[in-house]
Amino acid sequence: MKLNEEEQDILAGKAGPVIQLALEHQRQVGEFFAAQDFVPVTQAHIMADTESLGEAGVRWLENLATQSDGPARVRIPTITDPRGTDFSKASFLRQNASMLDLERRAIAAFVKLGVSMTDTCIHYQTIQAPTRNEHVAFGDTGVVIYSNSVCGARSNFEGGPSALAAGLTGRTPRYGFHLSDQRRATLHVRVDFIPKSLNEWGALGA
Repeated sequence: MKLNEEEQDILAGKAGPVIQLALEHQRQVGEFFAAQDFVPVTQAHIMADTESLGEAGVRWLENLATQSDGPARVRIPTITDPRGTDFSKASFLRQNASMLDLERRAIAAFVKLGVSMTDTCIHYQTIQAPTRNEHVAFGDTGVVIYSNSVCGARSNFEGGPSALAAGLTGRTPRYGFHLSDQRRATLHVRVDFIPKSLNEWGALGA
């Protein structure tokens, strides 16, 4: 990948080990998808549910959050998907103490990293809607679909580590839906009726 001067400095460790690790992760992702360079992004959205992260994933977050050698905070607005529990209803949901402890640890790590705990997967309606041609790094399927299609923004589906890396570096590899050529329609559908019920709209979407 072609790196600018700032990115070369980051990979050399001049911005600290956490940002260095984040950009190295992104570089490997970019090379896998044959990205030519990075594109600046204005916001990131992380889907990092503890049932998916597990103990290993939460320990990884905690390790990033406790680095003392250099900055370890996001540099663009970075928000989260809904969390894995409602603490006030945990007993009703039959969630045990270990599940709640894992959730608390993940939240504490995210907060240390500067992530806003918005806990929503519809932030395009409630927090900050992306605008047409805005490059973002979102990590929830519904968020990515809505933002690309309805809002006209540009985002691939970013895995949890990649979305967090984008928050930390303020960029993402330029491939997929960040490229104009990859955003052109490949199917034209003509509908000769107007859906009226939710079921009809759902069938049309399917």
